[in-house]
Amino acid sequence: MTGGDTLLRQEAWFVSLATLGALYSASVVLRLLSHLALLLRRPTDLRRRYGAWAVVTGPTSGIGESLALELARRGLNLVLVGRDPAKLQDISETISKTRAVQTKTVVFDLSLVATPQGDEAMRRLREAVEGLDVGLLVNNAGVAKPCAVYLHEMDVDAWVRKIRVNLWALTEVTAAVLPGMVQRGRGAVVNIGSGSSEAIPSFPLYSVYAASKRYVAQFSRSLYVEYRSKGIDVQCQVPLFVETKMTWRAAKRGERGLLSRLIMPTSDAYARAAGRWVGHGPLCMPNLGHRLQWYLCRIAPDRLLDALRLRENLRQRAVFQRLRPPREPSHANGGKQS
Repeated sequence: MTGGDTLLRQEAWFVSLATLGALYSASVVLRLLSHLALLLRRPTDLRRRYGAWAVVTGPTSGIGESLALELARRGLNLVLVGRDPAKLQDISETISKTRAVQTKTVVFDLSLVATPQGDEAMRRLREAVEGLDVGLLVNNAGVAKPCAVYLHEMDVDAWVRKIRVNLWALTEVTAAVLPGMVQRGRGAVVNIGSGSSEAIPSFPLYSVYAASKRYVAQFSRSLYVEYRSKGIDVQCQVPLFVETKMTWRAAKRGERGLLSRLIMPTSDAYARAAGRWVGHGPLCMPNLGHRLQWYLCRIAPDRLLDALRLRENLRQRAVFQRLRPPREPSHANGGKQS
């Protein structure tokens, strides 16, 4: 092989790599422009497009509370589903005092799904939505605790509860609401997943949580294909870190800079973006800052992301262990810690 042939091969490789890089950069830019266009366009009238009522699970704190308030601001009546009657009453009264919408509450501990208590709560939910023009279901309720633990340290009851809420209850509530949407020929289901199952290759020390959220994404995608012809939009939203009591307890919002707010938006900021994305595709990351982080993660090698995530989650584990009160060993489960 001559030196000229070698040079030509090198130039061909360089051109190929440059072309691939340019195509990837162009696709990123186009996605960002479409994201910005959606933010600038007039929001969809969710009530007119889907129906007058929305069902929201887990509406008493964090993203769920902000989403309930955002939907009420946009004129939707709400069926609020949660396990704490006092907190449900508080959010219901807050909405009623500030917005001209109706609210209903259903007490439902979703970790009891498929038990006699859960069956009774599901019956109450079906009765609550019967005859209502339910156009939107937001499956927000989820369990992340216990946080940052190895699988063998977690009580069986803890990860069973997590699976019941994150997978089983979400599926059963969706199945309960869909028939009315099919009958009316319109509706939308929004399932809150997690960026931990989409933007990064692994989420060590949160393995059951991340796996359960991966189910939510695949479940949503399949339902999107099933029900699109029936006038029903199904979507999984996959936020990264959002400022809630669970993720940012020590933060004071007034002290946060622009970069911090971009990386970790408040739950209210997330809810505003989330409302705009309803009906736009089967999988989305509504917050612009989150989407930028997602693109960066797609460039980085999986091994690097794995190492960084493990180091950070081990740091979290150390913090949680210092904060966790001491507990007597449980003979029933072999002395495992929760």
